[in-house]
Amino acid sequence: MTVTSVRNDPVDLTLTITAEFDATPERVWQLWADPRQLERWWGPPAFPATMTAVDLRPGGRVEYHYTGPDGVIPQNPWEVLEADPPRNLVVRDAVVDENDHPVDQGPASMTVKIEPVEAGRTEMLLEMRFHSLENLEVSMKMDMDAMLTETVGQIDAILAESAAPVGAG
Repeated sequence: MTVTSVRNDPVDLTLTITAEFDATPERVWQLWADPRQLERWWGPPAFPATMTAVDLRPGGRVEYHYTGPDGVIPQNPWEVLEADPPRNLVVRDAVVDENDHPVDQGPASMTVKIEPVEAGRTEMLLEMRFHSLENLEVSMKMDMDAMLTETVGQIDAILAESAAPVGAG
């Protein structure tokens, strides 16, 4: 399993997932920067994401929605606050209605740090920061930690495909 730790910090109002991959930092960054790769792993299998825009430059925006088993499709834009490929990404997170108005107080921001840990291995830290302890507690009751673990756990299969020799399969 790729996830090495999950931490819920009610003092700092954060939920942090740490994972390691058999890939370079540049390859792990591609998982964020390429819309087709990002939508293959962002969101648990029961709620696949569809990316409609991915611009990972400061001031850029990532737009996507989830499709759940009941067909509900919440819109989820990220405003890119910082980007330093392939090492760092900071976005402001939101769930909005069809008119781009916020509809909940989920995570306020998300920070992604990508660092080499040894030859050919990379650690990715994904930290969600919340507006309040109440927002963090609601997210934990909704099993956000388990959903993020499942979400990040899908990355290995994508990396294995790109590492497979041509004609393998």
